Amino acid sequence: MMDEQALRDYCLSQKGAGENFPFGDDVRVFKVMGKMFALIPVGEKPPSISLKCDPHWALVLRETYPAITPGYHLNKQHWNSVAVDGTIPDDEVYEMIDHSYKLIVKALTKDARAKLEKM
Repeated sequence: MMDEQALRDYCLSQKGAGENFPFGDDVRVFKVMGKMFALIPVGEKPPSISLKCDPHWALVLRETYPAITPGYHLNKQHWNSVAVDGTIPDDEVYEMIDHSYKLIVKALTKDARAKLEKM
C-alpha cells in the first residue's frame, strides 16, 4: 500500500511539477505551471489525495471504489478525493494522478505548454 511519501514523490515526478502550501501547513498542493493538479493532506491516516478528473470518469470511479468520494472542499463534478487505504491498486492511483496532471496540462495556454515542454 502506498504511503504519503510515495504519493508526494510520484506527484513531484511529473514534468514541471512543484509543491507548495497555499492553504496552510496541513495540505500539500501540487501544481504544474501554476495550476493545481493534486492535494495531499499532511499526516492523514490512511493517506488521501484529491485529483482533478473527467466528470464522467469521476462518477465511474466513485461507483467502483468506496474509497473515492467527491473532492473535499473542491468542485465535486471535477475533483475526486481518494483514500489510499489499500482497496485501490497502486497502479490505478498512479493512473489517476497521471490523468489529473494531463487534464491540467491540456488546459494550459499554448505558451505555457511550450514552456513546460522546454523544462
